Amino acid sequence: MLESLYKRKKTSRFDVLFYIVTGIFIILGLRLFAMQVLEGGYYQSKAEGNRLRMVPMTAARGIMYDRNGQILVGSRPAYTISIMPTGKPLDEQELAKLAELIHKKPEEIQKKVNDHKHGYEPIRIATDISMDVVTNVEEHRHELPGVSIDVEPLRFYPYETMASQLFGYVGEVSEEELDEIKDKDPSSPINSGTILGRAGLEKLYDAVLRGTDGGKQLEVDATGRPVAEVDRKNTIPGSNIHLTIDVSIQKAAEEAVDKQLNQLQAQGTPATGAAVVALDPNTGAVLAMVSAPEFNPNWFARGITTKQWEQLNNDKAHPFENKVIAGEYPPGSPFKIVTGAAALDLKKVTPDEMIFDSGKHWLIDKRNAEGEALGWLNFNRALAKSDNVYFYELGNRLGIENIDTYARYFGLGEKTGINLVGEAAGNVASPEYKKKVFDQEWYLGETFDAAIGQSFHLVTPLQMAVLLSQVANGGIRYEPYVVSRVDHADGTPAEIFGPKKLGVLPIPKNVMDLIREGLRDVTSEGGTAGEVFKGFPIAVAGKTGTAENAHGRDHGWFVAYAPYDNPRIVVVAIVEQGGFGAGSAGPIVRDILAAYFNVPQRDVSKQDNTTNTSKTGQGGFARLQSNDTTPTRR
Repeated sequence: MLESLYKRKKTSRFDVLFYIVTGIFIILGLRLFAMQVLEGGYYQSKAEGNRLRMVPMTAARGIMYDRNGQILVGSRPAYTISIMPTGKPLDEQELAKLAELIHKKPEEIQKKVNDHKHGYEPIRIATDISMDVVTNVEEHRHELPGVSIDVEPLRFYPYETMASQLFGYVGEVSEEELDEIKDKDPSSPINSGTILGRAGLEKLYDAVLRGTDGGKQLEVDATGRPVAEVDRKNTIPGSNIHLTIDVSIQKAAEEAVDKQLNQLQAQGTPATGAAVVALDPNTGAVLAMVSAPEFNPNWFARGITTKQWEQLNNDKAHPFENKVIAGEYPPGSPFKIVTGAAALDLKKVTPDEMIFDSGKHWLIDKRNAEGEALGWLNFNRALAKSDNVYFYELGNRLGIENIDTYARYFGLGEKTGINLVGEAAGNVASPEYKKKVFDQEWYLGETFDAAIGQSFHLVTPLQMAVLLSQVANGGIRYEPYVVSRVDHADGTPAEIFGPKKLGVLPIPKNVMDLIREGLRDVTSEGGTAGEVFKGFPIAVAGKTGTAENAHGRDHGWFVAYAPYDNPRIVVVAIVEQGGFGAGSAGPIVRDILAAYFNVPQRDVSKQDNTTNTSKTGQGGFARLQSNDTTPTRR
């Protein structure tokens, strides 16, 4: 009996042990099944990730061409240094060695590595390195596991700062941006290392210009060093876009602005910046666009340094702002085109009526500059001399409501519609605006100011160019445009853009003819810009202007079109804190017109000498300039 009990107890122990072992094997089997079958794909990818790495290949961005097929913005090959992440911290000695070779601080490299969150894709450390650096790194490759050197297309701006605000710049997508993009669209083709357009046309047409990145699958060893290429997906270059810009006119405008700003600053005039735009008045096509000061977008393509960024970001002249479309200024005397057209059209004055200028208006003590008094004036002479007292009286007769109405006929107070980001709408002075913003009543003196382009009027240089284009072409308002064509990948046109008619001035031809005649006399002998265009072989119609500036010296305007009898180009220039428009902005416009019409440079130089002499107060030009100055507002 005892023996049977002993055997039964032994059997029970064996059963328990058997069940335990069996349970363990069942658990291990289930876990093995889960790992190999249910989660096999995950662990396989992890294993492959330790052996195979996908190295992105950046697609070349599309080219920007000018109207004649000249390359304005393109790409060029450049050496790039990257680190293949291994999931382990960087060796301090290797980090220090790499930093020394590529002339960077170790903490800069470490930060890029630390910020990298997206798998095992290479981390771009340096872009556009020189051949000397490439050679040094290659010589020490055995000391730098995981470091690779590749050739990638680098965005290249061959004209450096030219039209930088228009073209914009590019930069590598940040980790934060990539997270946001992937959250919104997990299938987005944008990945770590993708180059994006950051401003201007680069940003506006980024989806067109960017193309499709490719990649190569590499087998790597335990240190992350590439061993062999397993597979490759070729890149697809971005599509090209064609601009209305004429590179020869653009270069002439850039040079004219640079020369004039240097001359004015050398003479003690602040001249902190400038904006210039040239249009075809018969289509609205932009031929040139300059906003000074500019910046060098190549800095961003290569990877901008902290010093460069601080230099640009702290510049009080705002180099990132495209002043042609975003700068808002009082229009000054060029607004007399609007006031004059309104007064003639509404029969508030006749072309031959004589109005006496005693140096100040008889109702309100608003004067010409420096006590000028021009006596009896008809409309043509008043516009050619830019007489303030005469136009004060026109404002008195019109009233602010009529001035407001006609300003809007010309498109002021609203965006021109150009397909660029950041365009400002400007403002048209009105009692409603003053009441809304300042909660104050309107006064007659403010109507006087509004009549000569002051008060609450604000315009962009592009708006002034559209306004003058309507004067030049017979009253048609075209939407300005800067992109004429977008291509497919194979180079065939995907989209074509052309003139877009927005409206027609409701002002009779005989009235506009009187305006045009007055503008022609502005650049003739005795006009406010007569000395600037003395001897110029092309008939030019234009208007000088000096706009009050609450933050410094007055801004100088000059607007013009040519030829007078068959307009082909409109040019508008403003020099910030440049003083009188004839002396500051006038020479810029003249030089651009000289380039457009191939006027020999020696003739332009002779005019420069004459103009510079006049600006010192010798001769009659200084007196003519003073006629264009607006009085101080109360």
